[in-house]
Amino acid sequence: MIQSSLTQMGAALRAKKISSVELTQNYLDRISTLNPALNAYITLNPEVSLEQARAADVRLAAGKTDALTGIPIAQKDIFCAKGWRTTCGSKMLHNFVSPYDAHVISQFNSAGAINLGKTNMDEFAMGSSNETSYYGTVKNPWDTARVPGGSSGGTAAAVAARLCAAATGTDTGGSIRQPAALCGISGLKPTYGVVSRYGMIAFASSLDQAGPMARSAEDLALLLNTMAGFDERDSTSLQRDKEDYARDLVKPLNGLRIGLPKEFFAEGLGSDVAQTVETSIGEYKKLGATIVDISLPNTKLSIPVYYVLAPAEASSNLSRFDGVRYGYRAPEYTDLADMYEKSRAQGFGAEVKRRIMIGTYVLSHGYYDAYYLQAQKIRRLIAQDFVEAFKQCDVIMGPTSPSTAFKLGEKGDDPVQMYLSDIYTIAVNLAGLPGMSIPCGFGANNMPVGLQIIGNYFDEARMLNVAHQFQLATDWHTRAPKL
Repeated sequence: MIQSSLTQMGAALRAKKISSVELTQNYLDRISTLNPALNAYITLNPEVSLEQARAADVRLAAGKTDALTGIPIAQKDIFCAKGWRTTCGSKMLHNFVSPYDAHVISQFNSAGAINLGKTNMDEFAMGSSNETSYYGTVKNPWDTARVPGGSSGGTAAAVAARLCAAATGTDTGGSIRQPAALCGISGLKPTYGVVSRYGMIAFASSLDQAGPMARSAEDLALLLNTMAGFDERDSTSLQRDKEDYARDLVKPLNGLRIGLPKEFFAEGLGSDVAQTVETSIGEYKKLGATIVDISLPNTKLSIPVYYVLAPAEASSNLSRFDGVRYGYRAPEYTDLADMYEKSRAQGFGAEVKRRIMIGTYVLSHGYYDAYYLQAQKIRRLIAQDFVEAFKQCDVIMGPTSPSTAFKLGEKGDDPVQMYLSDIYTIAVNLAGLPGMSIPCGFGANNMPVGLQIIGNYFDEARMLNVAHQFQLATDWHTRAPKL
């Protein structure tokens, strides 16, 4: 059953071939066996998960079901869940138990899905390798000597290792798509504002977006149907009519125009990744698509722009963690200022401190105009590049990451090299566009390669169609690590 799609699981549950309690217990047993080696989960609460499963079985028996009723879903530990420890991968929130549910959690609860546990992540979502977590590094299930990507590395590893049916992630600069690529699964970052950020612990508010991670595009569509929707508690949530993201899955791709940015296939891209992606583009040609050469000239500026804007917003958002109201407080201090300093110094990890310091610097008097304001102007130019590109094509494709999963510790001493892992994903967040990654083959050391699909605003249904048709013609998304 763990190799089944969400649709197949839902059908089996409704036909009473398996109960939600049995399915949930199967996953809990598998987590117990495999998680010690992978470290994909931070928090488990089997009693609560099984209680939810029993309630789902009652719903199933009464015929009051949703597509996800009774299905065990893992949640990235950035989403507040009532009664669950919610740490954001940080010592700062080590003992924080949320008193309320994030909007995403509420949506899954309403659908009757099971909260299987909270997955490991880079501290406050700051990282590209899941090596900054206070709870230790997550291992890639394809090769435990390699990283799973980040910041949603725990989620990606859990899905790839079949430690959950599907899971949630968040994407600020590629944190759904890059780990999805490195772990050989499918992941989708929706258009900014489609999924509410209420109860999602903030890193960079103008960039953060929640999204689903699963085995296939079909599964992603079902998850997004549950996650998306207007939420008045989030000022950036978009008030739009509810839509069915699975509605176009079966449409043929005849006439689809695929844009290939020359900047995505330039220096810095691994030859194994380039070859695998190009082979995938060839598969799309067989499916009836045509190729259009395009340019996104400001792509090279996306990383410097991101590492001005994101730390600036993080500096503001993380100021709330001061040791006063909740979270970690230093055990010894002399006065209030000393308590602030020691609590933040001891509670935050090195990468978080680095970004807070950068953010505070670029927002300071004398540097705001030189750095922050200029970065905002370039952000608008990056978004305009995409506007022009979509006049020539329907979707944009390219590699998700410049390389396959690198070894643990390989880039830890060089933050710039780590930041370059997101060179192809960051521009999508800066523009607020939807983007996704799907498995498209294997590269060096037999590690997964991800194909990135970028759509126009609110074009998730088309992107899922494009991905699904590829997955009907190939079997990369069905491959699983041998554990």
